[in-house]
Amino acid sequence: MNTQTRRLSYFFSGQNFTDGVRITVAILLPAVLLTQLGHFEQGLTMATGALCLSVTDTPGPAAHRRNGMLAALVLVFGTALLTGAVASNAWLLGLEIAGLSFLLTMLLVWGARAGAVGTAALLNAVLVLAHPPTPGQLLPHAALLLAGGLCYVALALLVYQVRPYRPAQQALGECVHALARFLELKAKFYQPETVLKDDYRQLVAQQVVVNEKQEAARDFLFRTRQIVNESTSQGRRLVLTFVETVDLYERVSAGHYDYAAVRDTFGPTGILPAFAALIRHVATELDHLGVAIQANHPYSGVGPKLSAEWELLQARISALDDDPATAANTRVLKKILVNLRDIIRRVGNIRRYFDESQPAVPTPSRAVDHAQFVAHQEIQLHALSQNFTMKSAVFRHALRMTLACTVAFVVGENLGRGQHNYWILMTVSIMLKPGFSLTRQRNTERIVGTLVGGVLGAFVLWLLPWPDVRFGVLVVFMVVAYSFQRTVYLVTVVFLTAYLLILFSFLGLSYLGVAEERILDTLMGCAIAFAAGYFLFPRWESDQLTDYMATALRANLVYLRQLADRLAGRPLPPNEYRLLRKNVYVSGANLAAAFQRMLTEPKSKQYRPTETYEFVVLNHILSSNIASLTGTLREAAPAVPAFAPESRRALTSALAALQKSLLLIAPAAEVPALELAPAEPEVSAVLTDDKSLLEQLTFLQKVSGDIGKVTDVLVK
Repeated sequence: MNTQTRRLSYFFSGQNFTDGVRITVAILLPAVLLTQLGHFEQGLTMATGALCLSVTDTPGPAAHRRNGMLAALVLVFGTALLTGAVASNAWLLGLEIAGLSFLLTMLLVWGARAGAVGTAALLNAVLVLAHPPTPGQLLPHAALLLAGGLCYVALALLVYQVRPYRPAQQALGECVHALARFLELKAKFYQPETVLKDDYRQLVAQQVVVNEKQEAARDFLFRTRQIVNESTSQGRRLVLTFVETVDLYERVSAGHYDYAAVRDTFGPTGILPAFAALIRHVATELDHLGVAIQANHPYSGVGPKLSAEWELLQARISALDDDPATAANTRVLKKILVNLRDIIRRVGNIRRYFDESQPAVPTPSRAVDHAQFVAHQEIQLHALSQNFTMKSAVFRHALRMTLACTVAFVVGENLGRGQHNYWILMTVSIMLKPGFSLTRQRNTERIVGTLVGGVLGAFVLWLLPWPDVRFGVLVVFMVVAYSFQRTVYLVTVVFLTAYLLILFSFLGLSYLGVAEERILDTLMGCAIAFAAGYFLFPRWESDQLTDYMATALRANLVYLRQLADRLAGRPLPPNEYRLLRKNVYVSGANLAAAFQRMLTEPKSKQYRPTETYEFVVLNHILSSNIASLTGTLREAAPAVPAFAPESRRALTSALAALQKSLLLIAPAAEVPALELAPAEPEVSAVLTDDKSLLEQLTFLQKVSGDIGKVTDVLVK
């Protein structure tokens, strides 16, 4: 299976395509059935209710999705009644739009899913303005919206009941796919022709993706009672395979070296491309595993070929030992080779997912205390009142949304040029995001996508005059649009605009007039959203980067402390170590994501991007090397290397440098104790290379010092 075939397999077996098909069916089914019975308008209203509910149906545990959709049902019904009741009075309608914009946006204080519920209700209020019901139609109209929403909820829950493990398989497959891409990028460091700076930038960006996929899979697996609590082979294999992928990610991240020195020393030998090839082949094997898990297909694997390739590489390194020019330096290649052997072994462990003969009884050390690995978000009313302050990002965004929607409503009411002026308000409510970087990106994609989609829709209508064929194209466009709404928004806008033009042609409207009106309304709505994001209470990423830096520093400081404890003979319990490791990876990914967002903001709002990038990379290098040394010590247990005075000094110096950097960035931060405890009496020297241990600790000291130098520049 080549790369393009794997990508197609990932797409068609993934959660996004599944959701796209389900949303399309839920929207079209009531509309088509009622149209056949001669009630087209009622069917369209039910389809609108299903569309609004789909906004809240984001990936996650079934219970959370169900609760979110039920809350959205209540709000959709309520906003329909309220909007219909005041629709005849422009002043009351304007006040209602302003009030709903603020209150529904404030739901973000309870998390992304609650925010999606608010977005669904606000979208419904705007769509009611398309054809405001008369007083006599108000209750039936709201009831039809409710019925459409209920149909969507019933379909979503039915799909889950029929295939309860399918979403977990999809989440796990996407997690493995992201990790395979991360490993593939690591191969570039062994290609002498690539630029290391660009390699690091791509690797850090992929680190963000890996963290997002792992958090999504962790949230689904560890919050789903059926998977965690029930003693089934399927649930056990899902959980244990996910744990293996996280352990594998640690080993891949731990394989960090001084690549510039490695290239200078071994570039002329021609052995580095062989390392890159083996790493790519391991990544390909991992990617095949991800496809098989996600598609729920059996997989035979090519493990023996990887082992044979590894042995050939080992033989080439042995040959270098006979060369006086490289013999003294091959130790780093041997370390890389040992790490690759461990990675290949762990990829083999992931293959066990396809062994259905595994016992259903969970392994205690790996199947307990899952709750501590997921964040808990409780609905507490006092959280709402606590955010009524300009220091709250949600409150500032709610004010921004209120003012922008009010302006959009006033502009739409005073244009008086078309029956779809509500598109301006709808565009603002969808385009305006809490961060300016995402608002600008979405605005650009919305404008370009609307223009391209308008041309595509007009071309289809001009080329295909047959209604049945047009309807078939409409269905395909809907599936594509809803399949990409969480990944490639530009694709969603293109096909959404095209299918809306086809839909309006069935209503007897001129598609050229509709296309012109939609493009103009989109341009006005995007302009309002962009201006609001830039001028109204903006909070630039550079203002928040120090918080992310402090969190990452503290996580690495605690991570380094556990390394010191291991050297002193006091290892952590496995779950406690995994929790520390998770905090390090999450904080590092959050920092990298914030840095990427900052780069998309106006240059005048960016603060020292070069030094910030250096901080992000050094933070990644530090955590990778701590993980590498920790893994070495875990494998050496129960014996550990002797904690020599030179090693103690290097580790103390590294801790002191990180502590100083943390206090510079966040003076009020709590930091772990700096003084190292004496080694436990039973600690004995293991037969390892003590010089190698000292070199690794010295490197940690150097990286920590470099972080301190960059921090000095950043806080000036």
